[in-house]
Amino acid sequence: MGCRDPVQLAYAAVSGAWVVLPTYNEAENIEAIVRAALMRLQASVPEHHILVVDDGSPDGTGEIAERLAAELPALEVLHRPGKGGLGPAYMAGFARALAGGADLVIEMDADFSHDPADLPRLIEEARHADLVLGSRYVPGGGVTNWGVLRRLLSRGGSAYARLLLGLEVRDLTGGFKCFNRRVLESMDPDATYADGYVFQVELTYRAAKAGFSIREIPIVFRERRLGVSKMTPRIALEAVWKVPALRLGA
Repeated sequence: MGCRDPVQLAYAAVSGAWVVLPTYNEAENIEAIVRAALMRLQASVPEHHILVVDDGSPDGTGEIAERLAAELPALEVLHRPGKGGLGPAYMAGFARALAGGADLVIEMDADFSHDPADLPRLIEEARHADLVLGSRYVPGGGVTNWGVLRRLLSRGGSAYARLLLGLEVRDLTGGFKCFNRRVLESMDPDATYADGYVFQVELTYRAAKAGFSIREIPIVFRERRLGVSKMTPRIALEAVWKVPALRLGA
């Protein structure tokens, strides 16, 4: 993986962090995840925000988020007109966070698959790296409540992408990440084309190619508490052709 000279690269003290939560039909989870994440952020960084990016959820997720935003000054809601995909939702959220002055931008799931209690560890590690990945596949990491097939798909997908892209990162498909703003500023949003879980591969690959330092810290990924998983066979199979295309086109 790419790594800049640590002598030349200075990591300033972190004063502002934004968490970007993309949502589609997360009415059962949104209030709990926002409050849990805010509690952890308040203990970790002076300036903090949560940005909910809602893709027109028909179950009222966006309306719940707006109600919470009226109560919680650190919460903001970005509404998109319909289900436009994970990648575009994150890119819209990243743009808003950067415009808002974020030093760090964190992406995480809104369904408690990613534990808000791990936010302080990501933020602390970001003092020493440009991109920090919450990793299921380094010592100390893991998954719970997954069947054999999904475990094989996840591990196999990461190994497939790692081999084709020539990266050392163990968990390329994970979606719990903390970016220094300079990493996102270096990326051309018009050149980022992947969606779904390949979007996660693409972001890490582009960061590595640009020479940014990358670290993985162990997390335990838990299957969602409530609601329906967004994982589909189409999303899983997307990597078969998009990862090689990424290597050729990036």
